[in-house]
Amino acid sequence: MDDFLRLSASTARFTYGAPRAFAFGDDGRLLWFLRSTGPTDAFDSLWVLDTTTGAETRLADPRELCPEPGPLPAAERRLRERSRLVAAGIGSYALSADGRHAVFALYGRLFEVAFEVAAGGAGTPKEIPAAGPALDPRPNADGSRTAYVAEDVLYVAPGGRISPDDGARWGLAEFAAAEELGRHRGHWWSPDGVTLLAARVDESALQRRWFADPAHPERPAEDFAYPEAGGPNADVQLWVLGDGGTRIRLDWDAGTYPYVSDAGWESDTEILLTVQDRLQRCVLLLSADPATGRTRELSRTTHPQWVDPLVPGTPARLADGRMLTSADTPGGTARALAVDGELLTGDGIQVRAVAGVHEGLLLIEAGLRDPSEQQVLLLDPATGELTPVADGPGVHTVSASAGTLLLTTADADGVRRTVRTPDGREFTPADLSEPLPYRVDAVLERVTERGIPTALVLPRDHVPGRRLPVLVDGYGGPGMQDVTADQRRRQHRQWWADQGFAVVTIDNRGTPYVSPAYTHAMYRGFSEVTLDDQVAALHALAARHPDLDLGRVGVRGWSYGGYLSAMAVLRRPDVFHAAAAGAAPTDFRHYDTAYTERYLGLPQDQPPSADAYERDSLIPDAPKLSRPLLLITGLADDNVHPSHTLRLSQALTDAGRPHQLLALPGVTHMTPGGTREKLMALELEFFRRELA
Repeated sequence: MDDFLRLSASTARFTYGAPRAFAFGDDGRLLWFLRSTGPTDAFDSLWVLDTTTGAETRLADPRELCPEPGPLPAAERRLRERSRLVAAGIGSYALSADGRHAVFALYGRLFEVAFEVAAGGAGTPKEIPAAGPALDPRPNADGSRTAYVAEDVLYVAPGGRISPDDGARWGLAEFAAAEELGRHRGHWWSPDGVTLLAARVDESALQRRWFADPAHPERPAEDFAYPEAGGPNADVQLWVLGDGGTRIRLDWDAGTYPYVSDAGWESDTEILLTVQDRLQRCVLLLSADPATGRTRELSRTTHPQWVDPLVPGTPARLADGRMLTSADTPGGTARALAVDGELLTGDGIQVRAVAGVHEGLLLIEAGLRDPSEQQVLLLDPATGELTPVADGPGVHTVSASAGTLLLTTADADGVRRTVRTPDGREFTPADLSEPLPYRVDAVLERVTERGIPTALVLPRDHVPGRRLPVLVDGYGGPGMQDVTADQRRRQHRQWWADQGFAVVTIDNRGTPYVSPAYTHAMYRGFSEVTLDDQVAALHALAARHPDLDLGRVGVRGWSYGGYLSAMAVLRRPDVFHAAAAGAAPTDFRHYDTAYTERYLGLPQDQPPSADAYERDSLIPDAPKLSRPLLLITGLADDNVHPSHTLRLSQALTDAGRPHQLLALPGVTHMTPGGTREKLMALELEFFRRELA
């Protein structure tokens, strides 16, 4: 590997040493976060910044607490995979309601630590005795008790087992919720710190997915329950578990609305939960009485295709009792907010998140201009008036508590974080990460009559008039934006460009943040929309930038981007001349329910003449391969199982079509430990050879 790839690998793509996982506590006086000690230190410690002084204190060092940690328990490893956590050490933590106590799991052990400003600051981390390899601890309101999960059982410390012995998994989110619905937890303390709301998950009807490490045939295979498209989902129930052994099940029409995408306590006498039907065309916000389990509907969001994932921070009850919900403007031109069903925002703004209330107004993240940028704004819920908080070029995000703000800006100059207190003071949490190597001057353009967002990165030493082979590098699938003003997303594309490529990224229809109608264009079909837009945008860019040599076009990507890459050379060899396809879902009949059915429907409901699953499968295309194709898969990938890549490889072999296959033992979907950089070096060799 060259110097850049070695640096990228050793710094986890320039993330080690950067503060993350921020959470305010003690009415904004404390800002908790995780950070390692420098750019090559993988082990995150728990820190707190005192906003009264700006002083930072390290509360817990994982290497002091667990000098010889050993491997992660399987359940914690999978939880980290679902959350896309790559750092070692303390992966996550949870705060008590007062924000002065934190608990965390560390290699199956539990710890708690406190920070009391009035008592002089930090306490010493203490281990909480646990019943087994523990994960996902949650403290109650004052930090006096901690709920956690060990071997699918929900416990309380001090105390003991609280979930019944009925063969189900208790207290954790099921695969569909954690991977696709944005819910990563399965138990919640009541505000009084006495009662728990807990998820009960029965996965007995699901098929099992198996993993065996071919590099270690002496080791037993590992398996887990997987909800495959068209098949059964986990049976998810919510129960209120009381101290005296009382158990109350929340009652809603779970047959019609099987997905629980959010839950939590609004007060000691009310629970709010968000549920969805299987095809995600209807989302209900329900109020539940914890004493009886009875529920009533507070709001309903519907869409004839699918309801986009709700704007984070919604639905929510405003101070005056009205309901704040996500909505689309007529014609699907903008993602909006509504109050009691009446639109609060309109076509000029794409709302992306509600961060809370600040100075009596809603604090929101939204796009006002190009979809590659994001602003922070105050929104008056009475009038709809907008006031900018952070609206310069770039991507701005915010967290808030009791008048204190944490503002993060990612732009051409890198990443900056600022804490602003109500009395006007500012602090900057220390960032110990490796500085970004490149200032990438990408050309961001909207092309074709559809206004497709694109980014073009050229070699830093490019001389106009010198023709360059093109490398299409992107994702292209639902839920992920690739064309953004955030410099962190461009570093590796600049490296590719400096190897002699014009690097092109295209956010085709189906990707987020342009408009709901733009996103919903992918309904009942991934392949045609994705490929048509990629080709149209590529040709439009070449017309504007004649140095792009469309006689030499490579394409690379991972996950949905791997699907796009393989599909490109299989179906449009006239445009794409070589592809490296990593972790590609080659047949969505074998991908998970919540993601796939949202866009394609149920496989068993597809008429033969309009079978979206058959149209989008790459397996029947195998005999058409006429271009070089490099297939890559991690053999420990529990998201896009390696069988996807292996099925395509088998079909290519059966059809006598030569191709290359890299099967990586022990590698997951996240390609940790520098694996991705090693793959980039191999891909570079592949593209230089095939596009010469």
